[in-house]
Parts: sequence; C-alpha cells; structure tokens
Amino acid sequence: QVQLVESGGGLVQAGGSLRLSCAASALTFSSYVMGWFRQAPGKEREFVAAISWSRGTTDYADSVKGRFTISGDNAKNTVYLQMSRLKPEDTAVYYCAAKLFGTIRYRWDDYRYWGQGTQVTVSS
Repeated sequence: QVQLVESGGGLVQAGGSLRLSCAASALTFSSYVMGWFRQAPGKEREFVAAISWSRGTTDYADSVKGRFTISGDNAKNTVYLQMSRLKPEDTAVYYCAAKLFGTIRYRWDDYRYWGQGTQVTVSS
C-alpha cells in the first residue's frame, strides 16, 4: 500500500530555511502528482506546491512563490520542499500528498494519499 512519510520540520527563525522531505513507497512517481499542503491551527488545509512528473510541471500558492521550491528524486522516490525566507505565517503542519494522473489540483480532497504531517514553526 502507498505510504508517505514526511520529515525535516522544526523550529526556525524568520528569514531562515528548512527542507522538508517526503519518502514514498509503493508508488511510481511518473503516475502521480505529488503535492505539499499545510494546515495552521484553526484554519483549513491549504495548497502549497505540487509537481507533476508526467507533465513536467510545478505550481505554487501565491503566498510561497519565489520562496519555496518543490523537487524530487525519482531514484529515491522522494519529493522535497525547500523553504526559504520563512515567515511566521508559514507556521503550520505540512503534509505530503499524492494523486493519480498528471493534472495538478489545488483542493486537498483531490489527493488520495497523505502523510502524517510534520510541524514547521517560524519564530519572529
């Protein structure tokens, strides 16, 4: 069965950087869109970034464009989210997600598989 395991979260000062990793098993990247979502306390889960291997495309939420980069390593079946110039409002639990086929979608319920989440806290 498909499993997604995130790592790399932590506490960082504003302006700092973190790299999140999502290791996938029983999943062929070329058949999936891999996404990152986040959820802050009291807020809905929101789209952060996604990558479609089959279409060679990426997309980002406006709030993270120019600061976050999604990438992946097919050989390691791992997708990354490099986060730079972090802001306190980036504080949230970050989730890795996967959906079948090539079109990037932005709603959390379009994604079938989810990791357990990793906490990112940005202090001011």
